[in-house]
Amino acid sequence: MDKSSFGEPTTIAGPMHAELRHDSAHKHVAGTADYIDDMPEPAGTLHGALGLTDRAHAEILDLDLSAVAALPGVVLVLTAKDMPHSNDISPTHLHDEPVLADGRVQFHGQPAFAVIAETRDTARRAARLAKITYRDLPHMIDVADAMAGGGELVTPPLTLQRGDAEGELERAPRRLKGRMRIGGQEHFYLEGHVALAVPGEDDDITVWSSTQHPSEIQRMVAHVLGVPANAVTVNVRRMGGGFGGKETQGNQFAALAAVAARKLRRAVKFRPDRDDDMIATGKRHDFLVDYDVGFDDDGQILAVQATYAARCGFSADLSGPVTDRALFHADNAYFYPHVKLTSQPLKTNTISNTAFRGFGGPQGMVGGERIIEEIAYALGKDPLEIRKLNFYGDKGSGRDITPYHQKIEDNIIRQIVEELEASAEYQARRTAIIDFNRSSRVIRKGIALTPVKFGISFTLTHLNQAGALVHIYTDGSVHLNHGGAEMGQGLYTKVAQVLADSFQIDIDQVKITATTTGKVPNTSATAASSGSDLNGMAAFDAARQIKERLVAFAAERWQTTAENVTFVPNHVKIGEELVPFAEFIGQAYAARVQLSSAGFYKTPKIHWDRAAGRGTPFYYFAYGAAVSEVSIDTLTGEYLVDRVDVLHDVGRSLNPAIDLGQIEGGFVQGMGWLTTEELWWDEKGRLRTHAPSTYKIPLASDRPKIFNVRLAEWSENAEKTIGRSKAVGEPPLMLPISVLEALSMAVASVAGYRECPRLDAPATPERVLMSVERLRGL
Repeated sequence: MDKSSFGEPTTIAGPMHAELRHDSAHKHVAGTADYIDDMPEPAGTLHGALGLTDRAHAEILDLDLSAVAALPGVVLVLTAKDMPHSNDISPTHLHDEPVLADGRVQFHGQPAFAVIAETRDTARRAARLAKITYRDLPHMIDVADAMAGGGELVTPPLTLQRGDAEGELERAPRRLKGRMRIGGQEHFYLEGHVALAVPGEDDDITVWSSTQHPSEIQRMVAHVLGVPANAVTVNVRRMGGGFGGKETQGNQFAALAAVAARKLRRAVKFRPDRDDDMIATGKRHDFLVDYDVGFDDDGQILAVQATYAARCGFSADLSGPVTDRALFHADNAYFYPHVKLTSQPLKTNTISNTAFRGFGGPQGMVGGERIIEEIAYALGKDPLEIRKLNFYGDKGSGRDITPYHQKIEDNIIRQIVEELEASAEYQARRTAIIDFNRSSRVIRKGIALTPVKFGISFTLTHLNQAGALVHIYTDGSVHLNHGGAEMGQGLYTKVAQVLADSFQIDIDQVKITATTTGKVPNTSATAASSGSDLNGMAAFDAARQIKERLVAFAAERWQTTAENVTFVPNHVKIGEELVPFAEFIGQAYAARVQLSSAGFYKTPKIHWDRAAGRGTPFYYFAYGAAVSEVSIDTLTGEYLVDRVDVLHDVGRSLNPAIDLGQIEGGFVQGMGWLTTEELWWDEKGRLRTHAPSTYKIPLASDRPKIFNVRLAEWSENAEKTIGRSKAVGEPPLMLPISVLEALSMAVASVAGYRECPRLDAPATPERVLMSVERLRGL
């Protein structure tokens, strides 16, 4: 019976699992969302610019900044010696990343000084007036050259192994070896890096930073200034995109702004030009993968041995965990009975590469899918047949153990793939495409279905924690703050839905406030796809504590038991009495009930022993699959993505509308990485693709012509995540591996599908054309 007939409301606006628009969507469209550069500047704000070097590797013999300082409007010029306490902003214990180059340049474009001026234009012009004398040193740019040159590493490598890979490779009926080059990627956020530092009393300083990791900015600014962390407050309301590039790369801009602000006692802002941003900040690691696989005549994998070598740049940054995660995902959805995987985080004289959506996982997965593709072409079979044959088995099957010895207990990849295979009519379309290719002279088509299995959690166990601060004011409105940063992914909206659901109030009663180190301390980066998992549960915990106090109050005030007190839409029900939420909160305040709480959550069940190469680094896995169909022009190498069908697992979605948007956006971004986005350094170490004129992200016209995306609505997370949901940030980026594989099939058709095209990424039109010409010559 409908309770509303008794006067009891039945719904609230914006609970968990409801389709709700992003809280700032209307502001994004109208241009009214405030980013840091939109904020009113404090009176007397100064502007900074980086002074970049133009050598890949050299000693600085003389740094003449007299012309820089003499330009009218220049207030201060900073060098390494001007750092008050430390010239180091390395996010690791290796202390290998200076704020400003100190006597030695390690990549082309490394900042050696910073200019602070009355206007941004003056600062930028002054930064180009320096006269620097160098003594050139040998430099290493490409990852292959770094391997050949002895392979200096920026951080210790990782090895994952199980069984006897070397012995089983020797005994395998079939064996093949290969090498794949996987390109990097520029983050290309709409909002570049920006930091505004405002000095306060004594040592206090407030920094507004476009960062995914406010606590990291706080730590680095305090370290460079030589002050305790409690003197530094870092704020961020939203970013215009992050994708991992704002996890550590904002350190330099925030530190320089803070140093200048404290020295001059004036607000200082850094907002680099797009070219300088691209030249001086890290990117997705490019990899060189050498693989050796043994298999039988059916295509069953028996053993895999692979080395994942990465161009890390001049310092460690996050290259250790990035290359670790590449190995964690080299298996993707496939069981390797015997396996040995090794990382090589190689030092090069290029910008230090950093986090990027997927954090090494995509590169690991692409390498694993190349192995499947190689086996399929060697046997003359559909790659999907080989994939299905090698899927992980059910729990307890003996085929459920990863190379890092974690048992997979939630495997639904076969169900995902078989459902998508049927709904996308994969088999019929593949047959039709093969028929089409027989009669088409110029245009060739390809189709591929690829799976995704992606581990969710920070692999550094202690980072899997989060805090939240929740206040209820006497009018019943709720104030929410947590450690997660909003970069367009809808995190704020989802966590607000958690609170609305917990208190059973309309979501417009929940105020979302800027992330700040002054409210929730010691936060982890909003990364590893764990923002909703961690911060949603922390907010839920804060609400739980407040609700327990409110229930105890109601039970005492109304002389009843706790079981008779329930939160119903916008009311509290006590026995048969309905009290409006705001009125109830007012009474609780009058009774001196604490209406504020700090919530906390730490992910259970996970642990990782890196030295041993074994453990349970992931709380659970997110799954998905995509079918992509493409057409290529064999005369030019140009291509179109004709149709894409996606079925993706997000558990019980916290917000299906936002999750669908994340899947669509992640797919297009991943497609850009694998097709059009090419980073290119010349022999002098200069990044030549440092602007939209030379670096090609996907346009609206590049999206799949037909784009069907569905959630696996039957899925529910077996683990006790918030609302039984699953993470959605990173896993969709790997779905467009199907585009790369479909292009490969189209190329392979010119040689009758007899050879694996070994198409490297990104599969630019030039690379597609060269592969076509090579196969035609066989």
